[in-house]
Amino acid sequence: MFPADLTVPILLLLLLAAFAAGWIDAVVGGGGLLQLPALLLVPGLTPVQALATNKLGSIFGTSTSALTYYRRARPDLRTALPMAAVALVGSFGGASIAASLPVAVFKPVIVVALVTVAAITVLRPALGGSTSLRFSGHAHYRAAIGVGAAIGVYDGVLGPGTGTFLVIAMVSLLGYDFLQASAKAKIVNFSTNLGALLFFVPHGSVAWGLGVLLGVSNMSGSYLGSRMAVARGTRFIRTVFLVVVAALIVKVGHDVWVENLSPLLR
Repeated sequence: MFPADLTVPILLLLLLAAFAAGWIDAVVGGGGLLQLPALLLVPGLTPVQALATNKLGSIFGTSTSALTYYRRARPDLRTALPMAAVALVGSFGGASIAASLPVAVFKPVIVVALVTVAAITVLRPALGGSTSLRFSGHAHYRAAIGVGAAIGVYDGVLGPGTGTFLVIAMVSLLGYDFLQASAKAKIVNFSTNLGALLFFVPHGSVAWGLGVLLGVSNMSGSYLGSRMAVARGTRFIRTVFLVVVAALIVKVGHDVWVENLSPLLR
């Protein structure tokens, strides 16, 4: 239920991180940047247990924000639900290979993609300001399903920034505004969390007591964040989006330096 060496100060830090992560996830995704590293501070908790417990805590928040967005923004479920279905399968598959795949290979590509997206978003202020779908009919649904599958696998293998990548794809590839992209991203992100948990739970990797406490805190942050996003609209979401993308660039860029470049200079 709880790691044996968990202390009260670390637990309080985890709950604060979970609340902030829920807020960030609800607005634009990327809350895993806070919650997962905080879990890795718990003595005796293995990386796989931290990843699994993070998924349990996060699914509370994504379910809350998905419901809030649905009630207030009314996202098109004809697009969101097929994406969610294939993302669940992709996430389960990604989680099953998370322990063996050399994920460091993908991180340099992720940094380049994030820098490109950030530059385009800054240089094109109208991007994501209004919905202008790139495809119509079956082509739209095929593109959406492709996005769901790719992001699902990424969430199962790596995780941090999944919601942000979903928003990136739905704004730049599918043509949604930031509000509608965020609303659909929450439905898909709930599905990716569920897919990973379907793999982790039978393997006994989840610290249930800690995960539930994180879930309650994450859920509170998600409720507040989703209400603020709906109330303040696309401009607010775009601003938070750029902040989170910048944080992702720093985090993943640091990982690339430590794992790929730093050893070459020694």
